[in-house]
This record gives sequence, C-alpha cells and structure tokens, in this order.
Amino acid sequence: MSIKPNTVVSLTYELHTTNKEGQQVFIEKADEENALVFLYGKGMMLPKFEEHLTGLQVGDEYGFELSAADGYGELDPGAFADLPKDMFKEVDLPAVGDVIPLQDNEGNHFQAGVITVGEETVSVDLNHPMAGKNLIFEGKILSVREATEDELSHGHVHGADGHAGH
Repeated sequence: MSIKPNTVVSLTYELHTTNKEGQQVFIEKADEENALVFLYGKGMMLPKFEEHLTGLQVGDEYGFELSAADGYGELDPGAFADLPKDMFKEVDLPAVGDVIPLQDNEGNHFQAGVITVGEETVSVDLNHPMAGKNLIFEGKILSVREATEDELSHGHVHGADGHAGH
C-alpha cells in the first residue's frame, strides 16, 4: 500500500540541519523501536514533509531537505519578549539556554528559549527552536495501513496497529 491521505504511516528518521559553516548537525532521530507513527494528510506533520512521502511504500528509503520556509518558518525578529522577573516567584528562575513553557492570553501553550537573565527581566525568544533552519530528513517507511474509522473521527492514531494499547 502506498502512502496517501487517511493512511497510518510508521517510519524511522534522522533529522539534521546545517550550521553556519555548512556542516550537518544532528538534531534527533526515531528508530524502529521508537518509530514515528502518524495519520497522514490530517495536518499533524509539516505539509512539505508529507508531500515528500506521498506514494512511498513499506521498505522504501527516503531523503530530502526542507528549507526554513517549508519547515518551521524563518526567524521572526519581532518574536522576542522581556518577561518581568517577578513572574518566576513561584518557580526557579530560568537560566540562559533553558526552554520554558508559557501561555498566552487565549490559553495557548508554547515554548520560549531564554536568551538573557537581567536585573529586572528575563529575555526570551518566542520563535520555534527550529525556525530559520533547514531540515534534512533521512529514513525508511516501516508500515502503511488504512486508518480505522475511530482514528479518522478522533483525528489521531491509536497505535501502530490501530489499537489504543490500554
């Protein structure tokens, strides 16, 4: 079976990006024991990532590169904020390099990277950690199957074999 909308795909991948010197830098991977399993065509993955997988079958190997624009977007120079230090009274003050959970006024949760900790404020980068970076994927398709009615109605996978695993 080929990868198409409403199929459940299980795959391995290695993700790299390129540093300023043009060398590949390892980011993360999913191996056969911890495969990435997702419902194809439902907006769970980056659109261009899915586009590159269209039509592949079990056993197929793949490799492609996504530009920053096709990945997590370019760096937004306006996506930085200074948070008052007293906001951290109930928790430990974060350190430079930490990723902290935040919530906006609408209740949306997101992550921010700490850039500096000053006298009065903690400066954070609100860009996605992979914004502005190219994404280089390599991997192998492990399985492709039709999604179950439950998976389609719930909008997510119920395990690699279609069962929730309770």
